[in-house]
Amino acid sequence: MIVLGIILLVLGYLVPGLGILTTIGYILLAVGLVLLLLGSIGYPLLGRRHWY
Repeated sequence: MIVLGIILLVLGYLVPGLGILTTIGYILLAVGLVLLLLGSIGYPLLGRRHWY
């Protein structure tokens, strides 16, 4: 999710007409970082300890 968020952010900045990609990129980046943080401290989320 983090990699996909970064890719969408870059595409959103390179193509000015597709600003929605930037928004989706920020959302995916934030969700990916939260899941990474929760997984790294060992907090099981939705029955999984790690999200790959």
